[in-house]
Amino acid sequence: MEVPSQPDLRRIPSPSARLWIGLCVILSIFIVFAVYTVRQIHWLEDFQSNVVQKNRKASLQLLRLQNDASSLAISLRDMALSQSKYPIRDWRAEFTRLRDDMDNAVNLEGQFAVNTPATGEKRAQLRAALQDFWRAADQVFLSAQQGDEERARSLAQTELESKRAVIAEIVYRLLVLNDRAQADASERINEVYRNVKRDNLLVLAVLFLLALATGLYTLQASRKTFEELRRLAEQLQAQSEQLRKLSWKLIDLQEDTLRQVARDLHDEFGQILTAIGIMLRRTGQKASNEDRPLVKDVQTVKAIVEDTLRNIRDRSQMFRPAILDDFGLETALKWFAEQFSRQTDVQVHLETKLSDGFFAPEDAIHVYRIVQEALSNVARHSRAHEAWISLEERDRVLHLEIRDEGVGFEKGGPMNRAGGEGIGLMGMRERAEHLGGTLTVLSAPQQGTVVSVSIPLPKASPHSAKERVG
Repeated sequence: MEVPSQPDLRRIPSPSARLWIGLCVILSIFIVFAVYTVRQIHWLEDFQSNVVQKNRKASLQLLRLQNDASSLAISLRDMALSQSKYPIRDWRAEFTRLRDDMDNAVNLEGQFAVNTPATGEKRAQLRAALQDFWRAADQVFLSAQQGDEERARSLAQTELESKRAVIAEIVYRLLVLNDRAQADASERINEVYRNVKRDNLLVLAVLFLLALATGLYTLQASRKTFEELRRLAEQLQAQSEQLRKLSWKLIDLQEDTLRQVARDLHDEFGQILTAIGIMLRRTGQKASNEDRPLVKDVQTVKAIVEDTLRNIRDRSQMFRPAILDDFGLETALKWFAEQFSRQTDVQVHLETKLSDGFFAPEDAIHVYRIVQEALSNVARHSRAHEAWISLEERDRVLHLEIRDEGVGFEKGGPMNRAGGEGIGLMGMRERAEHLGGTLTVLSAPQQGTVVSVSIPLPKASPHSAKERVG
């Protein structure tokens, strides 16, 4: 494969001097304007945070008090009715709830509101009116508790209602004061915005003229520089494409090698060990019952051979699972999840939602390898004891997700837990992109890791449909 020659960077002219002159002029104006703008914005932020926003929060608490006062009016009306089916003492819980809510609202309103002489006086009156009301309410419930129900109802109708009206009036006055302060604040903010807009137009006009002059000054040198950079980018793109092809050839070579190793392990070594096992079984059968030590040794060696044969077959399946070619991706992943769970401390949960089990083996092996590598990372780095695999087909797109709840890793840091974007992750990404899909990795410390893959599925052809039926 022919590789393009490296471009000579020394041939690219440098417009540094001209750019530095224009940059210094523009930056000086920017700095002055930025200082002015930052001061104005800081004042607006401080004003909105300390006045406008707090005033709004205070108004919300006043509305809360107003709503509680209305609830008190309804309760007092019902309490005053002589034919009410509820005795006065049954209203204590409702009054207690409203008292706690109103006390909380008064405290929050005092924290949020901006203090002025007028509002400060009203707040003091509100606190005194509330204390007076609750003292009268306690007296009403005390009379009811002592058996004087009629007097309690009379006090609720006359004294409590008048004190509640005072509270409602004070809350209303505070709302009016808050609305007036809100209007004044909005007017001040609008005035600042008008000044900033006017200054912005002036500065933008000056900057436009300077930028135009600087741009014309550096245009000639920049044009030649950009032409050289474009040629360099085209060569780099060509080299990147060649490296991608080389990477994919390495992946193909790896799959061919694994397929050959798996076949050799399964066929040659498997057949040899099978033959040895048969010979040992015959030897054990021919040995006389009197020769117990020989029979026991033969059985021991036979067990070792059978265990070795089983391990070799498992290893061959891990290298290149024949079940993938014979039964498809879904069955192969189920088998792999069971094997992985048995061989490691990680319990794997697999969930599949496929409309059919067909996926071309030459493409399915790459999905299988992505799952294999992702679970390998879980076992080596995540310290998790469980992992979840989700495989779903939606709108002719295969969605694969491998998730664990392990230690995770820092976002924006190394892409894998060992450090750097490792070969494993690069291979997973390369396989996904080769199939026309995408691979993303989401993780955070102590919040696990999620590997998501989306692969568009090719449209089913009549030939592939016949293969599935067959």
